[in-house]
Amino acid sequence: MNYETLVQAIMADPANQTYTKQGIKPLFSVPDTARITIIAQAPGIRAQESGLYFNDPSGDNLRAWMGIDREVFYDSGLIAVVPMDYYFPGAGKSGDLPPRKGFADKWHPETLKLLPNNQLTLLVGSYSQHYYLHQKASVKLTETVRNYQQYLPDYFPLVHPSPRNNIWQKKNPWFMAEVIPALQQRVREILK
Repeated sequence: MNYETLVQAIMADPANQTYTKQGIKPLFSVPDTARITIIAQAPGIRAQESGLYFNDPSGDNLRAWMGIDREVFYDSGLIAVVPMDYYFPGAGKSGDLPPRKGFADKWHPETLKLLPNNQLTLLVGSYSQHYYLHQKASVKLTETVRNYQQYLPDYFPLVHPSPRNNIWQKKNPWFMAEVIPALQQRVREILK
């Protein structure tokens, strides 16, 4: 299955008809030259409306953490973005709703087959970490991120880069002091 066929299959899925009827396409990026894949939560409303993932303050933070600019992120073909759900799941009481259950089970296997050159997967936030690291819901994101080295070389877990997590960062100064320099070094090694 190629990218276009996959997009058509996702849009034809009865579970996605609410989006398809509104003309909303699934938002993900899988250039076959990508060396780093970012698996995050789900597109926000701004991303869905603009058709550009991480086109917000969270994206600015993520790019800064990775040590890359917008050109590398969007135009180099070196970065893939595969959310846990390819559509905005809706707004909740205190932020966006979680990705829909079962979406990754159904669509990630075919999506990841389109990334033959991937060397590192960034697991951004607890949804992707629990799924890909086969963790119970009780496993705390802070401990997973603090122990990032045990998931290398395949996975690099990160907290979500939302400005809402600035409080978490202040409580966990080791993140910017230790984790981010290690992430930037790994990204440089892969992209050079």
